[in-house]
Formats: sequence, structure tokens, C-alpha cells
Amino acid sequence: MAVLITFIQRSIGQGIAILFGATGEIMTEKSGNLNLGIPGIMYMGGVAGLLGAFFYENGNESPSPLVGMLISIICCLLCSLLGGLIYTFLTVTLRANQNVVGLALTTFGTGFGNFFGGSISKMAGGVGQISVKTTASAFRAKIPGLSGLPVIGQLLFSYGFLTYLAIILAIVCTYFLKRTRAGLHLIAVGESPATADSAGINVPKYKYTATLVGSMIAGLGGLYFVMEYLGGTWSNNGFGDRGWLAVALVILALWNPSNAIWGSLVFGALYIIYIYIPGLSRAQQELCKMLPYLVTLIVLVITSRRNKPENQPPASLGLSYFREER
Repeated sequence: MAVLITFIQRSIGQGIAILFGATGEIMTEKSGNLNLGIPGIMYMGGVAGLLGAFFYENGNESPSPLVGMLISIICCLLCSLLGGLIYTFLTVTLRANQNVVGLALTTFGTGFGNFFGGSISKMAGGVGQISVKTTASAFRAKIPGLSGLPVIGQLLFSYGFLTYLAIILAIVCTYFLKRTRAGLHLIAVGESPATADSAGINVPKYKYTATLVGSMIAGLGGLYFVMEYLGGTWSNNGFGDRGWLAVALVILALWNPSNAIWGSLVFGALYIIYIYIPGLSRAQQELCKMLPYLVTLIVLVITSRRNKPENQPPASLGLSYFREER
């Protein structure tokens, strides 16, 4: 039982960063923008939040965990917003190729994170020595009382607030897309921007807004990984392929943020299951790490064969829109 509880807890811990990224990418793709820069934006958001907390703690003799947390969140959101702004300006305003811009943004964001993360690590006394425990303690604070309950408390109430925020954001985004006028307008823009434009919907406005909001949500995934999962430390390339798993989760979730909640738990479990299978060789462990992508391919094949419109990507996904060409 103890091993099972630990496995579920770690699966959730692995899945939350992926959930943030997937929710942000779903909101972006619903506007017709395919942002493959999500992995880079997650790096940018994570290192920006770490930088804010680091300089705040080093500039105060008695830093407040709450103030450090707020500074960290603001820095994360601003830097993620900048990453999204770069993408939208190039793809929406200048109509550059979305795939190329996204991949370039991932390369830039990863280098951005490793450069600044490595730099402040050296300032702190050497690579891997940086630690903002005071700020991280606010991110890792558990729900008092409930977290002490046996089994249920460990499984449901022993996480920081960003874990619950990820789930809330996914539910709110689902409600927005399905139950609000603005959400339906956004879906219309993603399906046929020319038709939406002729109906009086401001296509660039919706593309910009959805992509910028999606980038900030994805950036919180990087902040979660650095502050709550790693406890306020930095490791170059520490995110691994979680950003790409977030992009893959969009397909598994069928472009529905609510589906991404359970999908992130599945991905989190598959990501670490090799640790709990005894006797695996190094090669077998690497094969186990392929399971999230294999599941995504299977889901993609199944949904393509059923050909349900609600399970398909937006019709204009990845295509730039130019009003004079409609």
C-alpha cells in the first residue's frame, strides 16, 4: 500500500507540469495557432520565477515566503507572456511559418533557461548550489489538517497550491470554450478564420489573446517544476521532455482541457513506471519511457478512424490567416 501511494503521488507530481503545458497549448491551438514553442516557454517561466525569488531572498535578511511567492509568480507570468508575444507577433502579424517559429522558440527558451539558471547557480556558489527554500516553502505548503489524514490525505491533500490551480484552470478553460460566447468565437476562429472574420469577429485579437494566455498557463508549468517539484533549485535541462509530452497530451486529451486532467495522470504514471518495475535493463527502461508517446499514437489512430468532428484538431491549425486572401 505504501508503494502504491508513493507511486500515485509521484505520478501526480510528474503530471502537473505536463497538465499546465497541455492546457496552455489547447487554448492556443483552439485559435488555430500551433505553438511548438511550449517547451521553451516552460523553461522561460521556470527560470524567471526562480530569478525573481533568488534576487528577492538575497536582497532581504528576513524574506517573506508569501512576498517571494508573489514575486516569483509575477516574473514567471511576465516572461511567459514575452515568449507568447514573440510567437504571436511573428506568426499572426508577420505571418511567419508557425512550425519554424515554434521550434526556434523552444531552442531559444531552453538556452535562455539554461544560461540564466546556470549563471545564478554559479553566483550561489557553484552549479547546483542555488536554493530558494523560503519561497519554495510557500509553493510546497500542504493543506493543514486534511493532509494529515491517512491515505486520503496523502493522495488528495498533500500537494502545493499550484497542483490544485492546474486542475482548476483546466476546468475553467473547458467551461470557457464550451459555455461562453467568447469561447465559441475562439473555436470559430480556429475552425475557419475567414468565416469568423466575415461574421464580425476580430480574428487577430482572439489569436493574440488565446496564445498569450496559453503561454502564461504553460509558463506556470515550468514554475511548478522548479518551485514545487524541485523545491526551489535548478538543474540545466532538468525539464527533460516534459514540454513535448505536454504537446502530445493535447492529442490524447482530444483538445479538451478537462480530458487533460486524467491524461496528465496517465502520462505521469507512464513516465516513471519503469522505476517501479524490478529487473529492467537500461535498454528496457528507455523503452518504457516511450509509453506516453505510444499511447498518444494509438489514440490518434483511433480518433482518426472515428472521424468525429469534436475529436479533431481545429481545421485551420498551423495556417496563417491573411484577410485579403479570403
